[in-house]
Amino acid sequence: MVYVPEGEFLSRIGPTEFFKDLEKYAGPDSAREWRKLLDAILPISAAAMALPPLSIRGDLGVLSTAAARYAPSLLKSFAQMGPQGALGATKLLRPFSEIIDSLGIKDPFIRNWLDLLAFLLAGVKTNGILSAEMVYMLSEWYKPGCSLEYPLHGSGAIVDALVRGLQKFGGRISLKSHVENIVVEKGRAVGVKLRGGQFVRARKAVVSNASMWDTLSLLPPEAVPKSYQDGIETTQQCESFMHLHLGFDAEGISDDLAIHHIVVNDWDRGVDADQNVVLISVPSVLSPDLAPPGKHVLHAYTPGTEPFEIWEGLDRRSNEYKNLKAERSEVMWKAVEKALGPGFNREKCEVKLVGTPLTHQRFLRRNRGTYGPAILAGKGTFPGHSTPIPQLMCCGDSTFPGIGVPAVAASGAIVANSLVSVSEHSRLLDAIGI
Repeated sequence: MVYVPEGEFLSRIGPTEFFKDLEKYAGPDSAREWRKLLDAILPISAAAMALPPLSIRGDLGVLSTAAARYAPSLLKSFAQMGPQGALGATKLLRPFSEIIDSLGIKDPFIRNWLDLLAFLLAGVKTNGILSAEMVYMLSEWYKPGCSLEYPLHGSGAIVDALVRGLQKFGGRISLKSHVENIVVEKGRAVGVKLRGGQFVRARKAVVSNASMWDTLSLLPPEAVPKSYQDGIETTQQCESFMHLHLGFDAEGISDDLAIHHIVVNDWDRGVDADQNVVLISVPSVLSPDLAPPGKHVLHAYTPGTEPFEIWEGLDRRSNEYKNLKAERSEVMWKAVEKALGPGFNREKCEVKLVGTPLTHQRFLRRNRGTYGPAILAGKGTFPGHSTPIPQLMCCGDSTFPGIGVPAVAASGAIVANSLVSVSEHSRLLDAIGI
């Protein structure tokens, strides 16, 4: 469900339904512009998808696992899209706004909608997101025959599956194991020291998926080249989050409640403005086992738009902190009330938890609670996965391809691929059939 200044509508997956929403909420030329956009990006999506992220590695072995292996499919996709499409494919590593501008897309609703989708995907608007990311996402969302899939038992089930896979192949995951610092000996990363004093030695490499700023703080200062430190310290950051976690009785709540809701209060302020966009998820709608019988659980949040500065230095036990939490969470409460309707009563919630940038900083060990680096496509590039310190590699939202679950997952795969031989990597690609 989408609630925007123009009205509210159910945003459906597929190529046709959105045209009906455009007729109702956008300008008279909007349907033609949207069709023009889809006609331009769907053909070049073949190029965006022809090279699976799982084929990429961080060394010259990529010539075998990616370039040689997928050259035929890449050439075929370029041939099928024709000269115009092939020209468009050259823009995949440029900001998506350049494609929008080149097509003459002017309708305010469409441009606002695309800014919103880009921001929710990567924390930047269309002028800062790689075209490849948007083309991939839009084609998955609006191509004929597409559908939206949801993991049974919620997204936590995906984590459980990853853990099972890790353990099945002899891996071990250690929880409640606070890393105090990365140990560097003779210029090489050799392991990590935990808060309790335990030392975990690395056989191949230490891999950090902490932010670039937090990884830097874990390293001994004398081991870090000044140019590397300066590059990190001068990288701009995205803002942080506000969160609202609720548990409440399902009585009085509509039986056909949607699982996801997006609330935009004011297009003119921009989707990246604070206190403007709220996202809501009610996972118990599709996975009743996530809540007690007859109950719902809900998570609402402001997506990387909450400034850290107004929270910095506050004592979490102080009245000032509690009052600011109440004030800054009100926009989420109002969004929840809009989405759930008159049957919802905030006073009857059995669970009420408000998270702030300080919560992000404390529980996720995120420098200033940040969403990640604010690196705009066309103006900068996300760092690679190797570092100046041998045997220290990085993945996550401070590395290529960037912010957001798809990009972060790809970065982890790239590092994992780089740590095995080309032949092992190729066997894996064969095994999963890509």
